[in-house]
Amino acid sequence: MHLFTSILGVRTKIPVAFFAAGFLLFGCVNDLEQIQQVSTNANVPDEQTQDLYLHYTDSGYARIQVYARLAETYAHPERVTKLKDFVKIDFFSENGKIVSTLTALYGEVNLETGIMFVRDSVILRNLEDKQTLETEELFYNQGDSTVYTQKYVVIRKEGQGIVGRGKGIRTTPFGKFKKGDIFEPEGRLIE
Repeated sequence: MHLFTSILGVRTKIPVAFFAAGFLLFGCVNDLEQIQQVSTNANVPDEQTQDLYLHYTDSGYARIQVYARLAETYAHPERVTKLKDFVKIDFFSENGKIVSTLTALYGEVNLETGIMFVRDSVILRNLEDKQTLETEELFYNQGDSTVYTQKYVVIRKEGQGIVGRGKGIRTTPFGKFKKGDIFEPEGRLIE
């Protein structure tokens, strides 16, 4: 009788085991498109870095050094890195000396176009000529090494005060900021 019960017990357990396996295997269908919709959020960065230090070089020589307190990189819809809470960029001369420093509270680097923009308390200092350019927004084009804006700018020179102001400028971070660089200059400018 014990043999018959154990055989009967096995027989009743086998269909139950097949039913459970079928439920587990075929009961859950994972649609990859639905999973991506749930797990992908365009507002969440793909990478996040605190105290970011980047050194851009060309032929082994330092050209630009970037520091940001917080950096968030997004892959979609474009490859963009957002620099937050404080940004500092040092520009180097051909012989490796820092010639200009750019600071701001926020910046973005478009890794596809090579264009960077900074905004909020933007200050570009030309260390060699002791000049300072102040504005609310500034763009840097890595392709032609120019900085530009359509916003209001003020240029100060150590020992002379304000030497230029107006709307918009296009210059390089390596040379002097000249009155001719300002699109719509205001007042009398000293060269």
